Amino acid sequence: MPKKAGATTRPVGKSQSKEPEKPLPPLVPVAVDPKGCVTIAIHAKPGSKQIAVTDLTIEAVRVAIAAPPLEGEANAELCRYLFKVLELRKSDVVLDKGGKSCEKVLKILASTPPEEILKKESKNK
Repeated sequence: MPKKAGATTRPVGKSQSKEPEKPLPPLVPVAVDPKGCVTIAIHAKPGSKQIAVTDLTIEAVRVAIAAPPLEGEANAELCRYLFKVLELRKSDVVLDKGGKSCEKVLKILASTPPEEILKKESKNK
């Protein structure tokens, strides 16, 4: 059947919602969680020769850790290193996720903006 002049067609299956699209969160290793705490995605490499930030990607901060991955030694050294690098109190840096994994999430309990944390981490790279 031919279309009438001036007729418009609606796309099938698409809603005509007038809600604005929500922007996607930025892909950075330092973010703010729903509770307002700053989180840092870490990719840890335990058993290295020395402890250092080796790379800063959009997925994670890569950190080489000198301690072996036994009984939480590497996790403890990682937290000690980062509270010194970020110039925070020891109690302000807490391992949130990934206690037995190379992919970890650290939570910063101090009121420090994510931009300042990224600046300090990239300075120590």
